Amino acid sequence: MTKNPLKEKLKGKQIILASGSPRRKMFLEELGLDFIIDPKSVEEVYPEHLQGQEISEYLAELKATPFKKQLEPDQIVITSDTVVWHKNASLAKAADKTEAFEMLRILSGDWHEVISSVCFTTKDFQKTVSSITKVKLKEFTDEEINFYIDTCQPFDKAGAYGIQEWIGMIGISEIQGSYTNVVGLPTHLVYETLMEL
Repeated sequence: MTKNPLKEKLKGKQIILASGSPRRKMFLEELGLDFIIDPKSVEEVYPEHLQGQEISEYLAELKATPFKKQLEPDQIVITSDTVVWHKNASLAKAADKTEAFEMLRILSGDWHEVISSVCFTTKDFQKTVSSITKVKLKEFTDEEINFYIDTCQPFDKAGAYGIQEWIGMIGISEIQGSYTNVVGLPTHLVYETLMEL
């Protein structure tokens, strides 16, 4: 049987996914990787002057900080952050239903960018890669937004929506770039970077 090229490349390495995201876990499983999940708690605060990709890169690298002193030579930590960028503002995770409604109302009928940065950290090396996908949403009615928030509770997602959920099925009118990036992990870049490490 033909072997998974990535799995062969990473023989003898331990991959640590420092994320509690079920979507990122699913993607690494689908890439055929063996890994452990070990998210460390960091305060996700970034300097105010940062914009777009700078924010997601800063936060992805920040999430790797707790691991730096304790890594073994054969370990690779993967940390990631996703930002929804619209009209020069970052839309983070919604704290409650009102915030989620406001975000979706802002994004409704317009283009926005979904930017994911993935940071790979070893004992003596760090590399961060980023992917930007442009997404156009249809004009939503208030009923559609409320139904989505009530049924899917999208409070753990940047921009208060998940492209793989009901709102994505009815609302994505155009997409330019990587789909998996919008779900939360640019898998093509993860594969490429791990093959090069």
